[in-house]
Amino acid sequence: MSNGMRVDLSALDEVIRKLNGLLSDMDKANTKAKYETDIPNSAFGSAKFLESNELHEAHQKQKARIENIIRSLHTLVDDFGSSTSKVRDKYSNQEQANAQGVSAAPKGAAN
Repeated sequence: MSNGMRVDLSALDEVIRKLNGLLSDMDKANTKAKYETDIPNSAFGSAKFLESNELHEAHQKQKARIENIIRSLHTLVDDFGSSTSKVRDKYSNQEQANAQGVSAAPKGAAN
């Protein structure tokens, strides 16, 4: 960049790669929370066990809460990854523009 500082684009690439891996893992967690944690009402007892409906409702509420938390975290990580990608692209474009400017400068000109 023009102030003499350089940005390690490979470090930004690594952050983006790790964030994409995290998103993939979160997709798996969301699928598991949504489809593999469902407990039928009958598992909590029969109609003779009056609290069975309350237990099932409490389970359903917690299940939905966990799904919402995972969805919110996924959105947060995705937004951060998108922002990181944009920053990386801007730095890359700036470095290319600087390199072109240096190569186009006449010999003997100060950088």
